[in-house]
Amino acid sequence: MTQVDFYILASDSDDARLRLACRIVDKATEADQHVFINATSDVEAQKLDELLWTFSQGSFIPHKIVHDGIETAPIEPVVIGLNRGPLGERWDLLINLAAEVPEFFSRYRRVAEVVDGNDARRAQSRDRYRFYRDRGYTLNTHQV
Repeated sequence: MTQVDFYILASDSDDARLRLACRIVDKATEADQHVFINATSDVEAQKLDELLWTFSQGSFIPHKIVHDGIETAPIEPVVIGLNRGPLGERWDLLINLAAEVPEFFSRYRRVAEVVDGNDARRAQSRDRYRFYRDRGYTLNTHQV
């Protein structure tokens, strides 16, 4: 069964939220895991694309933005998309930045929900927490 981790930030900064997602990606790729980042918009996907080049000095995480219509599983270990998971069976971690629980979340061994201090996003995260809890998923909370 999928394990779900909620990473709670005190800051309500979009930048802090995306940087935390990059840190989670960095640790996952060091452990040779494949990651799908479920972004909220094309703009956010582009910001993540840029951050994965620059967030950590001297490192680059191979990644790709996917759009509707991708027909094969990408070779990159990290994929950024919008509410549509990548094809294939090799995905270990889903980082969800969207307001809703993606319908494909259970294909992953682990889900990381990144929550910042923004009131609206925090309320949405509570709904996602209840969704997972009510279905019996293992939940962990990390104050960052």
